[in-house]
Amino acid sequence: MNIEGIISISGKGGLYKLLSQSRGGFIVEALADGKRFPVHSTNNVSSLADIAMYTYEEEVPLKEVFENIAKKENLGPTLNHKDSAKVLKEYFTDVLPNFDEDRVYTSDIKKVFQWYNILQGAGLVTLDDEKEDGIEDANIVTEE
Repeated sequence: MNIEGIISISGKGGLYKLLSQSRGGFIVEALADGKRFPVHSTNNVSSLADIAMYTYEEEVPLKEVFENIAKKENLGPTLNHKDSAKVLKEYFTDVLPNFDEDRVYTSDIKKVFQWYNILQGAGLVTLDDEKEDGIEDANIVTEE
């Protein structure tokens, strides 16, 4: 799954694909409806590739969390981000068992599910890494 160039813009719902740089900011395209518009340098923008989730041991890149959801859902959509906090946390515990409950808020979990479903709806959810692992596993020879 490649989330390079996918951004979230503070104050605007949804996710956007970064198309190009302009004089005063960026040109983006909404993943939901394909509309293009400029984003000024004064807007608060976050790249999904730079976001990580806190665990008790380390920070896990958002890409890995999305891949765990994709494996669990067989590349299909996941829970609605509007489900109850209890349901979302239980599911998130399956996807990222050791997440830091003091630093990962329910609002963060809701965003993860919302963003995953947007990416899945746009056809950007893949399991490329799983194919590579399968090739490596096939080359392992066991000695008996």
